[in-house]
Amino acid sequence: MDFHLPSALSGNRRSLTSSGDGALIAGARLSGPMPWVIAIMVALTVIAAAAGLSLANTARAAADELSGGVTIQIVEANPAERTRQADAVAQALRAVPGVIEAHAVSQAEVERLVEPWLGARGGGEDEAIPVPALVDARLRGAVTGEVLGGLRRTVRAVAPSARVDAQSSWLKPVFGAIDTLQWLALALVALLGLAMAAAVLLAVRNALGVNRDTIEIVHLLGGTDAQIARLFQRSIGVDAAGGGAVGLALGALVVLFLGRQFAGLGAGLVDSGALGLLDWTVLALIPVAGLVLAVLTARITVLRTLVRML
Repeated sequence: MDFHLPSALSGNRRSLTSSGDGALIAGARLSGPMPWVIAIMVALTVIAAAAGLSLANTARAAADELSGGVTIQIVEANPAERTRQADAVAQALRAVPGVIEAHAVSQAEVERLVEPWLGARGGGEDEAIPVPALVDARLRGAVTGEVLGGLRRTVRAVAPSARVDAQSSWLKPVFGAIDTLQWLALALVALLGLAMAAAVLLAVRNALGVNRDTIEIVHLLGGTDAQIARLFQRSIGVDAAGGGAVGLALGALVVLFLGRQFAGLGAGLVDSGALGLLDWTVLALIPVAGLVLAVLTARITVLRTLVRML
């Protein structure tokens, strides 16, 4: 961040007091490490914010999908009796008001679900570890404790050993972890904002110290603290605008790359976390917020420092 205060001495007292601070600015331009520091801060902020938004989308989609879901497990050693109870439970649930659908999950699908843990099952001795029959039900509204209690009474009338669980209860630990990660992403964004403000503050204070003698002469020529503050504001504004644009581009590239990698997993929860138009709009506003933060920090730092300096 270069400040060319000495060129202000080429003006006279009248130009300093009547023509604003134009004579004080000889053309601040991008230079030094400040634009790159801001670019790095903005890029990291974009990545952290994108992670938080993606997690929010995932949690919202999962909650919407599972809010009305109920799963019934039927543990019965006899395969024929297990199948009979599963069909009876599905039929009983279809008659319950508020139940949109209920169907018994095929045994082949159940075995495919447990295969990673129990291995491929070929019958015979595999029945020593019976796999529960599953019934999947979908309700019109959310599964409250009262609704779940009524469903359990209905199910146990035809399958006494059945276990009824709301699907959302299975993912409570996952939702808790997602909430924690969201708060972590928000805290990281806040810390990066503070780090950017600290970097601007240190750069401005350093420039004020280097140009102390020139600033004193500018004051003698009629320059005001507000005029000098505008000089620093414009210089840091150019740095923040350029660095913010570079940082946004870098951050967006990383987010797109990670998005493509996660999309290849083909997992439902991962796919539901894709960023939408509103999310990208929020990310695009991060460099603007960084520019405002840098300019305000520069102005406040200059005005408060000049009060003590002069």
